[in-house]
Amino acid sequence: MDPLQILNELQERVDSLYAETPARGWQLTRKQFGTAVERSVRKRFGDAAALAREHVEEYLITLHADDLALAAACLEGSESAWEFFVGNYRPYLRAAAGAITKGSRSGADAQELADSLFAELFGLVDGKRGQASLFRYFHGRSSLKTWLRTILAQRHVDRLRQTRRFEPLEREDGNGERLVSADKLAVPVFDPHVNEYLQRFVAALTACLDLLETRDRQRLELYYARGKTLAEIGRLLGEHESSVSRNLERVRRELRDNVEEQLRTAHFVDARGRRRPPMSEAEIALCLQYASEGAPIDFRKLFPDQAPGPSANGRKESS
Repeated sequence: MDPLQILNELQERVDSLYAETPARGWQLTRKQFGTAVERSVRKRFGDAAALAREHVEEYLITLHADDLALAAACLEGSESAWEFFVGNYRPYLRAAAGAITKGSRSGADAQELADSLFAELFGLVDGKRGQASLFRYFHGRSSLKTWLRTILAQRHVDRLRQTRRFEPLEREDGNGERLVSADKLAVPVFDPHVNEYLQRFVAALTACLDLLETRDRQRLELYYARGKTLAEIGRLLGEHESSVSRNLERVRRELRDNVEEQLRTAHFVDARGRRRPPMSEAEIALCLQYASEGAPIDFRKLFPDQAPGPSANGRKESS
């Protein structure tokens, strides 16, 4: 079934999400919130023709609904939403920008980097508010803070590339160097470091999975490697479906924090045997972004020795 058709059948669930958010205080209507949810579901599932209802249901459960409502309200121009956003997120953005630009050789100003993002979020074009706000790209799949930090990292990397106006090249006679304008060089759209970033993410994820408690590791294995629904996992582990959802969210949050710390502190040996230093905050944000954009990670390989979970009656699950 088409994901939007399924979503139409889940309007009560969307109503519940809307009621649980501060959307009304930000003058965001139920219709506007529903449009944001629809945009999020379309982004997540695309035009998938054969989609099970429980997949969309589980996606709605994991949605960061409060953050999605805030972004949607800001996108609609709500003054109260903008006041809340500026008051609560400007200090965070400046702190995150400071961490990202720390040690940068470009002389980037952290406060300028953070504040410049507000114009893009507000959608300013020639000094007037337009329809180009970056909030239209926020879909609630991650927290708003995580999303904003990723954008800050991207903007920082963009600035570093822009300041690299000249590229040193050896002269034809081998003596000295000549300078060639970077504008004359082809700049690849594809990040040449993406494969290494994905390898580092998988290595960090694998290391952190090994440190999980058996029960938490089993929850992840059933959900991601075996594709079990929340209800099926609940029956296998003897938990209520809502408890499974809460526990999965807790484990995902802890795992993400641990992966970030692993990337921040651990060295990495690449395929050529070269020892790479820990990642900077900007590199970590990009690494997590690449991983979230559909990295080809086979989760079954991350749980090769995981034993089948017990069923409700204590028997082992058959494969």
